[in-house]
Formats: sequence, C-alpha cells, structure tokens
Amino acid sequence: MLIDEEFTLKKLEIFLAFMRTGNLARAAAELHTSNVSVHRAIHSLENALRCPLFKHEGRNLTPLESAYVLEERAQKLVQDVVDSVRLTREAAGFSAERFKLGALYSLTVKTVPQLIMGLKIRRSELNIDLILGSNVDLMYKLKNMEVDAILISLDDQAVEPDCAQIQLFCDDIFLATPADSPLDREQEIDLAQVRDATFITLTQGFATHQDGARVFKQAGFEPKVAMQVNDIFTLLSMVSSGVGYALLPGRIAAVYENRVKLIPLQPRYRLQQHIGVVFLKAKERDPNLLALLAECRMYANRQV
Repeated sequence: MLIDEEFTLKKLEIFLAFMRTGNLARAAAELHTSNVSVHRAIHSLENALRCPLFKHEGRNLTPLESAYVLEERAQKLVQDVVDSVRLTREAAGFSAERFKLGALYSLTVKTVPQLIMGLKIRRSELNIDLILGSNVDLMYKLKNMEVDAILISLDDQAVEPDCAQIQLFCDDIFLATPADSPLDREQEIDLAQVRDATFITLTQGFATHQDGARVFKQAGFEPKVAMQVNDIFTLLSMVSSGVGYALLPGRIAAVYENRVKLIPLQPRYRLQQHIGVVFLKAKERDPNLLALLAECRMYANRQV
C-alpha cells in the first residue's frame, strides 16, 4: 500500500519521545517544542495510520496496543535511518570516523606531526590514516576520493577547478652534501662548481624532482645522476654515505643534521617550494576537514 504523506520520520520521533516520557510536557521539553506541537504530531500520525494509537482520558493520552506495536517497530526504523545517513555520509567522506591524510615524505619531519596532534585535540575520536607519496600520486588519490586532503607542493599540477588550497609555508631549495664534503664550508654555492659531480634525485612525480630539474636547467647543465629513489629519506642516506649530491628542501635539515650539510644556492639559482594543503571543494563543509583546515591556518600563521 502507499504510505500516507502525513506519515513522516519527524512525527515518529515525536511519537517515540512521548512514549518514552509518558507526558506531553516532558516530551515537548525534550524536543524543545511546545505541548501543542507534540499533540498535533501525534494526532496527525493517527490520521496517517487511519487507526487510533491512544485513548483520550481528559487531557491524558493512554497508549493502546497499537501504540506499543508502532513504538517497537518505529525505534528500529528510526535507528536504521540514522545509520543509513551516517553510512552514506561516511561513504562520501563526510564526518567519517576515519580521516585519510596524504602527505609528502619530507613533511613527516615536522609539519605532519604538528597538524595531526592539533587535529586529534580538536577531534579526539578521529582515527587518522597517513598516506605518503609524490605530488602526482597524491593528487590522483585526492581526485579519486581515496584521501580526504593532501599536503603537497603547490605547483601547477595542484591547481584544479574542483580543488581548493591553503598555503602553509615556503621552503628554499639547497645543495645537500655529506658533512665532510670539501664544500661544507661554503656560505653559498655556484652550481657550476659541481657540474661534474654525481647526483641522486627523487623519481619523476615528486615536486623536488621537478624543482631540481628547473634549477639544473637554469644552471645550464644536465646532472650526472647515479640513481633515483622513491623517498627523501633514502636519498638523504645516500648523500650522507657519499654516493652523490642532491638538491633538497630546507625542511629536511634536522633529519641528518650531523651527516648532511645543506648549502644555500647563489641567488640566481634560488627556488622556493610553496607547501600547502589541497582538498576537494565538494567536501569543504565536512567537519573533519574543517578541523584540519583550522589547524593548517594556525600553522601558517605561526610560520609568518
């Protein structure tokens, strides 16, 4: 049979509140409404069902057997609807109990831990999954809704019409050498001095790979690349072991500070990475994302 349009979930919630409290005034107080509104909703529900639910005894409503049957079924129905709404929102990534944050490997040194700590203070019940990768990989995951937000270098590939971004800080590119390198006393470096040196780079797709390529092009030579690696920590280990030099952002200075020296480039070669958070505009009202963005804005203000 067709369900009468007067039969609504809201009226069921009011009915259940009355059955739970046993009194119009208490039900109204619980629902922050008036006695008249509760009475009107119950009467409308009886019309929709085309059968009585209560026996009227003066101003009192005494539940009939039909009311107890409806109460039992309605409790399950309302809970099913609540669960359906929650699961639907979680499937779309809205206010889920798990938040998937993508980030560059290099940001795990300082930025990611601070943001996660702040996010956990704001939403202590939230479970956070950290997914590490390159700029290209993380943008792909974001657009396919495999992650909720990403912390990356804000290069041209991060500019998408369906995405928004907040800048966190800027980072200079340095020449990374072993701590015992003959260059370690240089105040700044002319890349022409290391034209014949061996270099280690990240693989394509990483922002630092692209930025390094721009710097080498500006310096007018192709570097001799001994190897390419998939994360910045392996790269640092190779540099500290004397396998080769690398062009790296300053944020990794604390990782191998006693084994790797970061030397500033001469002004004509200097290049900055702009690091920020990128997210889908379609999710910008999600409470979990809003909490992260609030932390990102606070982090950005501290850098200034």
